[in-house]
Amino acid sequence: MRKLNNPFLKNGKAMILAYDHGFEHGISDFNDFSLLPENILELAANNGYTGLVLHKGLGELLFPVSKKVPLIIKLNGKSPFLRENDSLVSADCSVKYAQELGAKGVGYTIYLGSQFEKEMIKEFGKIQEEARERNLITILWLYPVSKEMLSWENFTANACRLGLELGADMVKIKYPGSKEELKKARKYCPSLKILLSGGEKLAEEEFLNNLKESLEAGLDGVAVGRNIFQQEGPESMSKKIKEIIFG
Repeated sequence: MRKLNNPFLKNGKAMILAYDHGFEHGISDFNDFSLLPENILELAANNGYTGLVLHKGLGELLFPVSKKVPLIIKLNGKSPFLRENDSLVSADCSVKYAQELGAKGVGYTIYLGSQFEKEMIKEFGKIQEEARERNLITILWLYPVSKEMLSWENFTANACRLGLELGADMVKIKYPGSKEELKKARKYCPSLKILLSGGEKLAEEEFLNNLKESLEAGLDGVAVGRNIFQQEGPESMSKKIKEIIFG
């Protein structure tokens, strides 16, 4: 099966805006700006983003988004009510319906180390095959089931290698705490597109420094939400991220 052209890349790099935090974290993550989907669409369209992540309900509301910014429909997600060790997060949207909404790609999370890990791997295997048949890009969120696991030696490299061997086109990973761990992931997955996850809000300087280190280590961009929406100036922050990624 041939590899697909990736519409989420510009000069080989990605700058993706993730607007799935309402599903994943609940209303406590919203502010007056991010509460309104229209603001997010305008932000994505006017600030150089190469993709926008939505769950299907917002995809239905913002159907024209694919004409402005390539759309990624997130097929599964963990609600704020689910405990980490109970993280079986089955798909709530089909690949077929995502494509009908105008998506150019689909996203899926596997919580590595979960007691349900094998079920999520099996489900993603089917999603990846159908996405290939429909010429859609697959983006795999590879997250540890616990914060402690992220600091394990070789966790990030092993996670990325799993994504490569599962056939994901891109993977989204949390910052592991050092550039060396990111370099290791790049070494063992030279052909895989690896994106830094924005994660919870950090001080602006800390987040931008993590992004710089990630690019220096060979990563291919970022998929970020809260570190845009929750900063004082989302457009200003977008411009700083764009400068780091595309120069």
